[in-house]
Amino acid sequence: MKHALRHGGFDQLDHVILEELQANGRISVADLARKIFLSQPAVHNRIKRLERAGIIRCYAAILDRQAAGYDLLAFIRVSIGEHTRDLFECWSERVAGLPEVLECYRTAGSYDLLLKVTARDSADLDRFIAAHLMTLPGVARIETSLALNEMKSTTAIRIGE
Repeated sequence: MKHALRHGGFDQLDHVILEELQANGRISVADLARKIFLSQPAVHNRIKRLERAGIIRCYAAILDRQAAGYDLLAFIRVSIGEHTRDLFECWSERVAGLPEVLECYRTAGSYDLLLKVTARDSADLDRFIAAHLMTLPGVARIETSLALNEMKSTTAIRIGE
């Protein structure tokens, strides 16, 4: 499934459908069909095929973080002292259950994990780090950077080429 879009028999129309859905996930099949000059059943079938192939993972409303009351956006790098499968599985399970964590990646380099975290304010962020990150096993170091300005934020990925 890794290269399904490039090697799965999907064509330019599928790419256009994906671009349109990324721009407006609420577009109706009828409107999308009119926009790309294809019948509604054909568009519906293509969308279902893209979903079955795992290319379309889900549909979601993307909220404005600040309008929802989360003024802080932090990137937290965590270094784990001991690298064991059990320890990383523990982290993975615990982080998955933390709603403050928007994204988490296991990385190469000086740090092992990179977390994208929202908080209402600095006190909220401090509580989160103390209550959740510092209590997890294996923590050797935590480094936090605050986003001062959001210059670009998108969920859309480039299709084609």
